[in-house]
Formats: sequence, structure tokens, C-alpha cells
Amino acid sequence: MVEIDHEKILKTMNTKYLKNLFAILLTVFCWFNTCAQSLHKSLRDSLLVYDKMLSEHEMLEDLELLLAIHKQANSGLFMYHTKEQTDSVYHEAFKSIKKPMRVTDFYKIMLHLTDYEGSVHNYTIPDQDLMNFLNRQKAFFPFPMTYIDGQIIFDGKSAPIPPGSRITSINGVSDAQLMQSFYKYYPTDGYNITRKLSASVDKSFGINYLLEYGLSDEYVVEYTPPKSESIEKTILPAVMLAEREKNIKNRYSAPVSSLTDFKTQPPYSFRMLDPSVGLLNLRWFGMVTGLEDPGFEPYAQFLDSVFTQLDKNNVPNLIMDVRNNPGGSDPTFEQPVMYLTDNTFKENESAHLIFDPEFLPYEKYFWGVSTTQRMDSVSLKVGKKYLKDRFPVFSNGISFQNQKYNPTYYPKSPTFKGKLYLLINENTASAASHFASLVKAYVKNVTIIGVETAGGYYVHNGHSPLVYELPNSKIKTQFSMVNVVQDAPKKDDQPVGRGIIPDYEVWQTLNDFLKQRDTQMEFTLKLIEK
Repeated sequence: MVEIDHEKILKTMNTKYLKNLFAILLTVFCWFNTCAQSLHKSLRDSLLVYDKMLSEHEMLEDLELLLAIHKQANSGLFMYHTKEQTDSVYHEAFKSIKKPMRVTDFYKIMLHLTDYEGSVHNYTIPDQDLMNFLNRQKAFFPFPMTYIDGQIIFDGKSAPIPPGSRITSINGVSDAQLMQSFYKYYPTDGYNITRKLSASVDKSFGINYLLEYGLSDEYVVEYTPPKSESIEKTILPAVMLAEREKNIKNRYSAPVSSLTDFKTQPPYSFRMLDPSVGLLNLRWFGMVTGLEDPGFEPYAQFLDSVFTQLDKNNVPNLIMDVRNNPGGSDPTFEQPVMYLTDNTFKENESAHLIFDPEFLPYEKYFWGVSTTQRMDSVSLKVGKKYLKDRFPVFSNGISFQNQKYNPTYYPKSPTFKGKLYLLINENTASAASHFASLVKAYVKNVTIIGVETAGGYYVHNGHSPLVYELPNSKIKTQFSMVNVVQDAPKKDDQPVGRGIIPDYEVWQTLNDFLKQRDTQMEFTLKLIEK
């Protein structure tokens, strides 16, 4: 009979148990340690980035520098407001700083100042670390919304709120207050507000909401369903940015709104809607950088083939659609105009800087020409040479453009002889607005339909951006340095300080939104039928 050593077995079992227990405890310890480190990093990020405080001195120093930079480098600073008016607005900003503030609150003060100037090319952004921190948070409003007739309209699908519902408040803030609070984020040329109206809804409930109102775990939404007067309430949990972007892609209006999205549509395309109507979409003028770009020749050939086809088939109506076109490069936007007019024209009547390109104002704080990438010393040297070639003579505080870079454009054959219908909207900006300005100025048989553009008819600041970083807040301010007086003859229906004003002002309607129809295109087609 085999004798069993129970004491030995018990010792072995206890040893194994202790080893397993130790392994479990070690695992738990490591898990807690990792969590603690992660929590510590999150708290550190919050304190150093999101909750960063600025002293009164630091903010005043940054504001003084902001004003000094704009006065010495920004040729459009006093385009729509006098020096006295601008100084007064800055004086009020200085007075508002009486105690330390979070960097996000100081950022809002800066937004008011850069928006006041009146340039669609102004852009102000906090430090990238703050933007990255916010983009990592599960704090985003989950669904897209759109501006219709002065209201916030829900544009989501698969949600507790029906598409087309009017949002009346979010987290206790009324729809009117919400929209007005976002106006400062969207500068326009001059006094135009159309872009502010729609962008205060269409573009504001992502990261700009977090900057304006802070982080939220949930959103209490009051709304009125379509064809109802009753106010209902629901709570939407906050989501990560990726989920919000997925919902935006799948928005209710996508069958219509995606057709004019320059990010997803080809930069240019053409098709015949029927034998009497052609549709030329020009979604973006930035697909090439100039005549030497390999992409320029295919674009020029495309335009020639379109107008040759129109002429050969004697097509009486052409719709040109530049809605949501954000702009681009010269001479891309001038090319279509040459097929539409018998007149010669130029990009501008005059263009100038207010500094000598060899001596960049406040170079110590210069960041680059993009907020996303800092310019190195080699690139800066090349950039100065580039600018000096284009603005060679500095005299009496002004560097005028070298006229070899402002050529005369001549009509091209075959010239379109039918009726032109130009579709524009509040997101038609920069070079696209300039294109619309040339069309309104020099094309005889044109009808303009849609909404006043974000870019100006007579003048704008453009061509080349400058970005400066303020030393204390790390906020970056971007503006275009070249004051451009456009080749735009005076017209009675074009007030100074306004975008291109359409012959027929047409906004998207709620009824067409619900039926997923394009109000502006439908209006145009009915106009052609008359």
C-alpha cells in the first residue's frame, strides 16, 4: 500500500496558491498603477492645457503684441473700420482683463478682435495641445444640425430626435443665444453676416462648442418635432469625435448636401441635365497651384472641351455651381470667366503690402504660413525672396505688386452665347467669391441665384497668409497680408463691404429639407423653364 504524504501535498498546494495569489495581486497592482498613471496624465493634461490660467500681465502683453503685429503687417486692418474705431475696440478688450483667466476665455476675447476687422481669411486658433486634448474627450454633441430660416434644425438619423425638428435649447441655452455666441468664430469680408448665420449651426457643434461652453457628459435637448408645436425633451449622451464624424457622414440631408461638399466631390465636373441645360460644377479652385502645376493643363483642357461642347450643340442654358467653394489659387478661377465675356479683365486693379518683404515685422513671433506647421529658417528665407520678387519696391510704407504677376486676361473661344445661371451661397469664399465678382462685373447675360457670398465684391485681403504665435497664451493668429482691390466696376446693387449679392436670394427651405430636395437648384430649373 502506498503511503500518502499529506503534509507534503499541503505544502505544495499552499506554495502554488501563494504563487497564484501573488500573480493575481501583482496583476491588480499593475492595473491600478497603470490606471493611476493614466489618470495622472489626464489630470496633468487638464491642468496644463485645458485649465491653463493666464495672468493679467500675460494677457495684456499678448493683446498689445497682437495689435502691434496687425498694425505693422496686416494691410486690411483699417479697411472697414477707422484706426480710432479699432483702437477703441482693443481698449475695451484691455479693460475687460482685470483678473487671471483660463486660456479658453482669453481666446474668446481674441476672437472678437480678429472677427471685428472684417476679413474672411482671418483665423485664430488655440495651442495645438489644447485642440488635441479636446479632440480626445468623450464630450462631443453626437449629431449634425443645420441652419434653416433662422432656426437650428436637427439633421441626424437613428436618433431619438426626428430629422427636421427645431432645436430650441441645449443644456439650458436657447437657440438664439447659441447661434449668436458662435458668430465670432466665422469672420467674413466686411459687414456680411450670411456665413455667420449658417456656420453658427452647421459648423459649431463640434470642437467650437467645447471651446465656447466647455466639456459635457450629456446634452439636454429641448426640441419641437416637424409639424408640431409641442416642446419635447431628451438627453443625448456625449460621444467621441469619431462617432460624431460618422453621424455627420450619415446625416439625413446627405443625399443633397454631399453633392456640394468640396471635400468629397471632384474639384470640377460637367454634365448635361437635358439637351437645353448644362451643369458645370466648380467645387474648388485649389486643386492646382499655378500655371506650372502639372494639374493645370488637364483643367484648362477640361474647360475648353466643356465650352466647345456647349457651342457645338448650341446649348441655350448653363448653370455654374460654386456653392461651398472655399477658394483656391490664381489663375485657376479666372479661366472659366474667359469663356463667358467679351471683355478683358485682370485679377486686381492694385495689390500691396504695408511692409518691406525683406524685413518681416515681429519676426521673433512669426510661426509660418499655416497654423499646422512651423516654418524653418531656410523656408523663411525662400519666402522672403518670393515676396520681394512680387512686391519689389517699398516706398512710403507700401510695397506694390510687380505687374508681371497681374496679367490681363483675354476672352477665349468659343464664348458661351446662352444664358448663364450662377449658383452661390454663404460658403462661397476667397477665390470663389472673386470668381463670382468677375462674373457679375463682366458677364452680360447672367442671373445669380442663392445667398450672399462670404468674400467681398470690391476688395479683400488675400494671396498670402501670415501666422504669428503669441508668447504667453500660445494662441495663433492668421491673416492674409495682401490688400487686393479687385477688378470690379461699381454697381448700384453692390454696397461697399458686402459679398456678391444674388439677383434672387434663395435659402434652403424646411419643406425641401424634409423631402431631400435642393431648393436653390430647383428654383434655378424652374426659372429656366419660364
